[in-house]
Order: sequence, then C-alpha cells, then structure tokens
Amino acid sequence: MNFTWCWNGGYRQRMSKKVAELAKEWHWVPVMPTILCGLGLLYTTYYFVFVAKKPQLIGKDKRFLKFLSRHCPALSEKYWPLFWCFGARANTIVRALFKGHVSVAYRRERIETHDGGEICLDWMDNDDSERDDDSGRRPTVILLPGLTGDSQDNYMLHIVEGIRRLGYRAVVFNYRGNGGAELKTPRTYCAANTDDLQFVVDHVKGHYPDSPLIGVGLSLGGMILFHYVANSGKDCKLQAAMVISTVWNVFKTTESLESPMNYLVFNLFLTSSLNKLIQKHRNMFEDLLDVDHAMQSRSIRDFDERVTAKIFGYDSVEQYYSDASMDNKLDAIRIPVLCLTAADDPFSPMDALPLGAAQQHPYIVFAVTSHGGHIGFCEGLLPRKRTYMDRVLFQFVDAVFKYGNKELKEKNL
Repeated sequence: MNFTWCWNGGYRQRMSKKVAELAKEWHWVPVMPTILCGLGLLYTTYYFVFVAKKPQLIGKDKRFLKFLSRHCPALSEKYWPLFWCFGARANTIVRALFKGHVSVAYRRERIETHDGGEICLDWMDNDDSERDDDSGRRPTVILLPGLTGDSQDNYMLHIVEGIRRLGYRAVVFNYRGNGGAELKTPRTYCAANTDDLQFVVDHVKGHYPDSPLIGVGLSLGGMILFHYVANSGKDCKLQAAMVISTVWNVFKTTESLESPMNYLVFNLFLTSSLNKLIQKHRNMFEDLLDVDHAMQSRSIRDFDERVTAKIFGYDSVEQYYSDASMDNKLDAIRIPVLCLTAADDPFSPMDALPLGAAQQHPYIVFAVTSHGGHIGFCEGLLPRKRTYMDRVLFQFVDAVFKYGNKELKEKNL
C-alpha cells in the first residue's frame, strides 16, 4: 500500500473541505473591495459635482466684476477644498492646527490713543523690497485679525509673508489688550466701534502720506473695517478693502453659534479666551462691571451682554447687535470692497449674507465659495501651504495697487 499517497490524499481532502466551510462563512470577503471601490466612487463623484465649484460672484458694477475676472484668476477657477476634509467645521479646525508655520520679523510700535489707551502695531516694513525703493511711496496693507487674534496667529503670519513677497508693506493692528498690548483703560474693542481703527489709519497715513492703503479684515476685523469704510464714506483714506469670513447679521450668527455642535466646537473656546482678557485686567473693570458675573459667561452672547455692551454704552446686547450688524449698511460704502465668504461658514450662515443688496450696489462684490468654513479655505491634499483665501487676497491686493487707480476710480464705478 502507498501510505504516502493515502496520507497526502486524505490531507488534501480534509483541507478542501475546510476551505469550503470557510468560504461559506466568509463569502462576503471577496465583495469588500467592490464595496469600498463603490463607496470611493460615490464620494469622488459627490466631491467633483457638489464640492469643487467656482465661487459665485455677486455685484452690480460690471467694471468691478471685470476687474476681478481679469486680475484675480482664483475667482474664476474652481475652489478645490481638502479632498478628505471639506466639512465647514473640519476645514476651520484643520487650517488652525495643521497649516505650516512661517516666521515674520516685525517692528513693534506702541501708540497711545486719545483716551490714554495703548495699541500695538506690528510692522513688516519690507525695506528689502525690489518693487519700490522709495519707502515713503511703498503701498501698505493694514491688517485686522479676528475676535481673539493678533499678529502672531498662523493665518496672519502667512498673509504678512505673502504681502512681503509681493513687495509691499504690511502693518497688523493688534486690538487693545491683545498681542502684548497693555490694557491701560477700561475699554477693549467691539465690532461696531471704529475709533481705534480711525486712529490707526490716520497714524499710518501721517507717517506715509504718499503710500496707497488697502485694508484687510478677517472675521471681527472685517466687521470693524467695514464699519470704518461705511462711516468714512467718500472721505475714506483707503484705496480699497477686503473682508473675509465676516459676520453680516449678528443675530443670525449668534443663533448659529449657539447650536449644539457649534457651541461645543467654537463658542465655548472663544468665550473662554474673552474671559481670560477680563480676568487678566479685572482691577481695571471693577468700577464698571460685575466682574465675577462677567467671568461666568458661557457664550459669546453672555460675554457681550455682561461686558461689551456695558463698556461701549449700549442699553442692551440686542442694541449692540443691531448696531454691529452690517447687512443694512451697504449703501454707505464708497470704495471698492471685496467680500470673501463660504456658504457653509458656521459664523455667517448663507441666509445672513446681504446678496440681494449687493446686487444693487456698485462698490461691493461678494465672492461666495460652496465650502471653506470660517477663515479655513484649505485646498488640495495637505493644508500646509497657502489657502484659497490667501491666493484671492494676494491677487486682489496686487491688482488694486497696480491697476486700481486706472480701472477702479470712482467715476468708473
């Protein structure tokens, strides 16, 4: 008898039976690649059809729109958010956490306001610029950061570095008590008050009277800048302005930020940062506020009711929010203003944007991307480099300084 044949044959028979049993139990395994491929195809199709889109450009004046089309090619291209992370909250957070760091050598200037307050200006003079050897005539960009931001925020550093590469000068306006500025009076800052910005613009213009100026504001900074432009009217000392991820209707923004997820992700963190500012200078506010009550604020609305409204003399937080909202102030604008915002911005819902009014106004153009979050606008595969927001900003600034006097004069709008 051939024992080798019997053993091998029996072994193969048993193994074949075992494989058959396993195949019955794991019959779905060969299907998994097909399922994954199908899901990947659906995700990719959704991204290409519903996510990657050209921004909507909403405005009245054809010359302004043509100016943007000619000199700001990013506004005529599709915005490609992060393929793996294009949600509004995720886009906002990823930009803050993972965007590459750059170093900027600032020159700090401390200036005293009329009421004895202190403002810190961080200058990037760009004296090595090859574009303009005359420092006095070098174009200047005045930058206003977000609610709790300053010149050292990552997004601000990238913007300043980009302006340096263009050959222009930049100066970051750090609000009272922020960015290392000492709080010397019981007064901070708010969206509706433009006294400090007026002081800064006059200061910059006094140092460089022949330097063209553009203002760029992000989030709260955009609100302060827009109010300044509206209040100044035809006497505005800026050649143009750009506001990014700006709140237009504060009541609708408050409602959005108090939804459960936005409250946990954004509202609590920002309120905590604001509380720290008051805690740090509590002796300054004890005669004006119930500091202990203010420190119990658990939302931006709480803080504005207990602190901001009282500091700036409003009877109620509702009165402050009505004054801070910008959706009814477009008619006062008399210089070109580009407004970049995302349709999914949790701080400024789509139904809060005054797009109908913008269609009737010759000085304003809204650029609305389908995605981008709040000061997010990450694009491509990795969020380490420039964002879509950066590209639009640099193109707009460069275009206004180069061609604005010829193509965006008041008589042409």
